[in-house]
Amino acid sequence: MSLLSGKIAIVTGASSGLGRAIALRYASEGATVVVADVSETPIEGGDPTVAEIVAAGGTGRFFRTDISTWDDVDALVGETVQEFGRLDIIVNNAAIYTSTTLLETSVDQWARVMSVNVTGFFYCCKRAAMQFLTQDVKGEARGRIINISSQHGMVASPGDFPYGVSKGAIVQMTRQIAVDHAADMILCNAIAPGKIITGKPGVANEPEALDYSRRRTPWPRLGEPRDVAGAALFLASDMASFITGVNLMVDGGWMAG
Repeated sequence: MSLLSGKIAIVTGASSGLGRAIALRYASEGATVVVADVSETPIEGGDPTVAEIVAAGGTGRFFRTDISTWDDVDALVGETVQEFGRLDIIVNNAAIYTSTTLLETSVDQWARVMSVNVTGFFYCCKRAAMQFLTQDVKGEARGRIINISSQHGMVASPGDFPYGVSKGAIVQMTRQIAVDHAADMILCNAIAPGKIITGKPGVANEPEALDYSRRRTPWPRLGEPRDVAGAALFLASDMASFITGVNLMVDGGWMAG
């Protein structure tokens, strides 16, 4: 039996990168997956995530969603439940960055990053928890929240002040939800990726940055989206029913060095 058979999952930012990998892995394990993103087109090219899910025999839907807007998040969860009957898992992955230091960051840049990376996660966690509380326990949980944080939520994010601060907030948000809602049978965990090679543009994939990451990572390769997807699958499954409030590092040993 597949690990997520019969489960309904929302994955934000799932058109590309880590979110796409998680959505595809969930679908391969039997979940119905709702892809929530501002665009359906993958940054790295190829068919849209839902098209790949359907082609492989799975069930998926795309909902255009800006998580920084409560009305969008409210509609996302509401329409998911209306169509599929319940919500079992939400993966909060959508995030943006500016690659700016404190002095380089404009007020507008700060506000925009916080609106997506912190307020957007708050909206998604809150709306999902509201739905979970209306549901019966299935397996050993009413619902599961998985937040994608970062190793840069625990150590500085060199040259990207807003992003690092936002990811630190997500680590604490995860702990708060886990403790406050354990009695409600709502599990909340985070995944902190290290250096993961994706198709996103920016300074993170420049040769100097990649060379630094290779020297900094003890494991003899850098991460791939499938590595994060595997962790997200574990936390979404019934194997992880006594794990809540953790920030699971998927970093090839970076933070241990």
